[in-house]
Amino acid sequence: MAVADELADVAARYTGGTLPVHLTAWDGSTAGPDDAPHVVLYSPDALRRLLWHPGELGAAQAFVTGELDVIGDLDDALTHVWEVAARRGLSGVRPGPRLLWDTVRLARRYGVLGLPKPNPASQAVIRGRLHSLGRDRAVISHHYDLSNDFYRLILDDHMAYSSALWDDSDPHQSIEDAQAAKLDLVCRKVGLDRAKGLRFLDIGCGWGSLSLYAAEHYGAKVVGVTIAQEQKKFIDARIAERDLGDLVEIRVQDYREIPDRPFDAVASLEMGEHVGQRNYPTYARVLHDKVVPGGRVCIQQMSRPAANHPGGGPFIEAYIAPDMYMRPVGDTMGLLEGAGLEVQGVQAMREHYVRTVDAWYDTFEKNWAEAVAMVGDEVARVWRIYLVGGRMAFRDGRMGVDQITATRPW
Repeated sequence: MAVADELADVAARYTGGTLPVHLTAWDGSTAGPDDAPHVVLYSPDALRRLLWHPGELGAAQAFVTGELDVIGDLDDALTHVWEVAARRGLSGVRPGPRLLWDTVRLARRYGVLGLPKPNPASQAVIRGRLHSLGRDRAVISHHYDLSNDFYRLILDDHMAYSSALWDDSDPHQSIEDAQAAKLDLVCRKVGLDRAKGLRFLDIGCGWGSLSLYAAEHYGAKVVGVTIAQEQKKFIDARIAERDLGDLVEIRVQDYREIPDRPFDAVASLEMGEHVGQRNYPTYARVLHDKVVPGGRVCIQQMSRPAANHPGGGPFIEAYIAPDMYMRPVGDTMGLLEGAGLEVQGVQAMREHYVRTVDAWYDTFEKNWAEAVAMVGDEVARVWRIYLVGGRMAFRDGRMGVDQITATRPW
């Protein structure tokens, strides 16, 4: 029997029906419906990865190394597989003894039975106590210190790495304008439009989009903190270019180490997902303590429905954000209130993130050749599947994002 037929026969018993993809194996044999998404196994090593890491992680490892590929639209292929899995109730299904034996038999036949292959070089290697200062710096460095020039191949000129705010009535709105609308909304929500010279703290400032916008458009005196060295270098260069040295100070500093007296306003955009469940009360308390009584706080933060895994999933946790933690937005509001803040409003932005990632992905694909030349094919493939998978998660409601506005009571 040809390789593809054997694989399809075993997979059918695991997936509860016909193979959901059109499969081409390394020997050139094919199986599965002709009109299904086309998956190619270029190497039997893909099977070894799936044997040791069944499901999402093993498939992702094979994809980023090029041992497995999808011909055609990756979004369409992943969406189809998700739909088939949901329709057949495959979530959480574990293979029985017969299927395990058949899998081992195939692995032996194709020479892939043995120790696991080394993890791809792009997979995170993180050590230390969960959410210790050193581990958090390593996690952030893995993702954000990749290369400022690389992120320019994905993001808009603001270098804003969080959901934009789109105008539904304008299908031609640019990502730059949508990000500016988000930044302006945050500045107004925390009250920077009340007067010039207000002291503003930007926790997890990224590449400085909000810090610079607040200074340039509202005259705010800004302190931005990040634990990514490359981000600070980038922002410091922009501060010099725009002659904002008297208004903006950027520090490499953990949110738990900010020594300043309370600010007039505080914001934190898509940073709270990285502090962890156990440390979130500490993060919420910092938000409370670092704003003056009567001052406003705005956070923008991703969420998960209660029934979903709180992390980013096996791929995200291995390649992008190893210690990410998300919860239902109502639970986050409770933690903020537990720290003494009074929640004033919540603005859901899930659908805005779909359009944001669309824009990032379009830019990335246009710059694909330059991205590969800069970081290599493996890392570029990590980002291809990351952007496609992230867009799907927001589109299908497996993840959300919200702006929460709160005040510190007098």
